[in-house]
Amino acid sequence: MNNLFKYISAGVNLGLLILFAAACQPKNKTLKPGTWRGVLTISNQELPFLLEVTKNQTGKTIAYLVNGSEKILLDEITVTGDSVKIPLHIFDADLKAHINNQEDGLKGQWIRYNLDEPYEVEFSAKHDQQYRFSRNPAAPTQNYTGKWDVVFKDEEGIEEKAIGVFTQQGNHLSGTFLSATGDYRYLDGEVSGDELRLSTFDGSHAYLFKASPNGEGKLQGNFFSGKTGRSTWLAMRNENAVLPAADTLTYLKPGYSKLDFTFPDLNGTKVSLADPQFKGKVVVLQLMGSWCPNCMDETAYLAPFYNQNKNKGLEIIGLAYEQNPEFEKAKKRLEKLKSRFGINYPLLVAGTRDKESAAKTLPMLNHVMAFPTTIILDKKGAVRKIHTGFSGPGTGHYYEEFVQDFEKTIQKLLQE
Repeated sequence: MNNLFKYISAGVNLGLLILFAAACQPKNKTLKPGTWRGVLTISNQELPFLLEVTKNQTGKTIAYLVNGSEKILLDEITVTGDSVKIPLHIFDADLKAHINNQEDGLKGQWIRYNLDEPYEVEFSAKHDQQYRFSRNPAAPTQNYTGKWDVVFKDEEGIEEKAIGVFTQQGNHLSGTFLSATGDYRYLDGEVSGDELRLSTFDGSHAYLFKASPNGEGKLQGNFFSGKTGRSTWLAMRNENAVLPAADTLTYLKPGYSKLDFTFPDLNGTKVSLADPQFKGKVVVLQLMGSWCPNCMDETAYLAPFYNQNKNKGLEIIGLAYEQNPEFEKAKKRLEKLKSRFGINYPLLVAGTRDKESAAKTLPMLNHVMAFPTTIILDKKGAVRKIHTGFSGPGTGHYYEEFVQDFEKTIQKLLQE
């Protein structure tokens, strides 16, 4: 009888221990649906962005990075215990944070991988906050709508010319900057009193702009980017501001009329312009990288354009210059890009994102100045146009002008 009692007692104790251990296991918290106001801390500045959390048709938690009219889908979110991991679209980067449901908050890091040095930036977010910079900004005393001549100067004194294009409605301000190498994508923010503030965060780029008047029709401010980047910027109203023509910046060296290369595709198969599938075709070469937001914008345009025109004698080849030199790691990033945008044209692993190294892979060019760079070849393989950079949909009519010119050029070459 005593033995039986001992067995029963031991069983009860074991059961209690199991229940206690189960109770002590951390339960998965939830990432609440709704709008979260995120903040990255860069150069002792707060860079705000908005994160819209919802559920898809299957009940899975997804989110969108919101910058003005742009929404970037984040659909690989995982919650383990009190931690959340949010992979950032096609980019080799995550938001990782602890969830505090009592305070409706997140606290963690924005992490980028495969860089020469560890890259972590402090990140926090609050639920149910839909403003970007200020809950109650001061009444605006300036209207910054219009076009501006801009000069950025970094800490080493290197200058870059740009054009600022802004639209202001009350306190709300949106717009972008265009440069010879591309645009700064969708910027969103406010005017509080006479101070201008704009930001964007797309998972790869984190930009913060601040400025105030410096005389009639002039602006002076600071530009913060990434982990520690900082530049000053000066701007002057100029509705006639222009940049150098994008098809004059990159060109073939004297003595060349064609390009020649052989690079592996994502299966490791060597691909060359001499291959039968490109003979007698109009070919567009897209110098790009999966790490590059401007390349992402161009790919979003080129992928469906190729599908509509591939049976008319058009081919597109993506020449990818990746962050990591290892083929398998580059392949992994490019496969994600391919899947996200439904790319049906070949992507070739051409090299790394270092522009000097990239230029050595195509020694016929004077340089590789920007990603993306778009090279258009006629049916005989001759280079007919080289477009440096890309003005994406965040630039409004500049993007529309590119599309019109590009499609006009392609249609003309297809008819030759």
